[in-house]
Amino acid sequence: MKTLNTPSRAADSKENTFEQLKQRIHSKLVDKLDMSRIGELEGDVLRREIRLVVEHLCDTEDTLLNRSERDRLVDEVLDETFGLGPLEVLLKDPTISDILINGPKNIYCERRGKMEKTSVTFRNNDHLLQIVDRIISKVGRRVDETCPMVDARMADGSRFNAIIPPLALDGAAVSIRRFGANPLKLEDLLNYKAFTPEMVMLLEGAIKARLNILISGGTGSGKTTLLNTLSSFIPNTDRIVTIEDAAELQLQQDHVVRLETRPANIEGKGAITATDLVRNALRMRPERIIIGECRGPETLDMLQAMNTGHEGSMTTLHANTPRDAIARMETMIMMAGFELPLKAMRTQIASAVHLIVQANRLQGGPRKITHITEVVGMEQDTVVMQDIYTFEKDGMDENGRAYGRFIAHGIRPTFMPRLESAGVRLPASAFRQRVMMED
Repeated sequence: MKTLNTPSRAADSKENTFEQLKQRIHSKLVDKLDMSRIGELEGDVLRREIRLVVEHLCDTEDTLLNRSERDRLVDEVLDETFGLGPLEVLLKDPTISDILINGPKNIYCERRGKMEKTSVTFRNNDHLLQIVDRIISKVGRRVDETCPMVDARMADGSRFNAIIPPLALDGAAVSIRRFGANPLKLEDLLNYKAFTPEMVMLLEGAIKARLNILISGGTGSGKTTLLNTLSSFIPNTDRIVTIEDAAELQLQQDHVVRLETRPANIEGKGAITATDLVRNALRMRPERIIIGECRGPETLDMLQAMNTGHEGSMTTLHANTPRDAIARMETMIMMAGFELPLKAMRTQIASAVHLIVQANRLQGGPRKITHITEVVGMEQDTVVMQDIYTFEKDGMDENGRAYGRFIAHGIRPTFMPRLESAGVRLPASAFRQRVMMED
């Protein structure tokens, strides 16, 4: 048994020695740096000069390192000094879509729809908290014992969430949802078979005809990515106001005003909610309002905006089906504190929302648009909807990934005259009842 454990122990001992050497060189580097001169240098020039200093410090150490270990040591010391420490190696990998940190020693990532544990670790919880603070301080957020939860955006546009002790019992828990500097384009989603060309034609026409669109889906189903992609169909001449908790949308238009909510300060005052921003946005002469996600009372203000001249607006919310999305909106309207009759609420929803686009993450990782559903109107106390396109799951392949087919239900939307008056012509064959595409 001892013989089997010896290589593992030797590797652990070597790694510990490497970590101690890295900390020692990093401490010497901090002592050696001239802070007044650092502010005068550009990023790349500064990194090159510091690399030379780190390499010189390596020469002063007695520890024997081969070339690859030395290069790794220099890179990690630079990442620790100017970057995000151990996270840098994961953030440089474009195949990673989610990074999940459960304390300093357990770090997982999602790569191509599969969750896997990484070999990356932090020294301890203080080291992890130091990196968390480095990320959130850049966007004016804070996290401490009085405010132990934080949402923020990272420099590359990724969504960042952290919850620290005493709420997180095993050390800080961090979730990073990556969007990247180059968001997925329409062609990428078509290649991934997230939807069909006919579905794209309908959605493009709906946006150009200024229909109000609600994107619903579960966590990680691709709602924000889809919202980003569909927003590319908005004409460049429209004035758009976006409202988000942490700015994630990457709109390509010129005339965009980006607004972000603000949490309360240390005294519990000064919070600016999405409801406040929606009300303010109405005074900013927007032609379209895009809310990153409706979570509460702002839903009522959003619906009123859609009903009062801000057509072509879009938002997302968490729901598992289009029918659930309607029920969730009713719940969120009640959160506004108004005692509205159920029929009045549903009438407001039915007149404001024209299309519900349902995104789902299927077993094994593939993300699909599973419903494009039209909100037709009211019939007595019920919101009437009809599915135009759906995705039906057929089974699982040998890799554990779900597969299925896209189906057109043979229903011509009631808003087609509105599309045609906006100059959008869709072929009749786009709505013919059939299986459109096998996955």
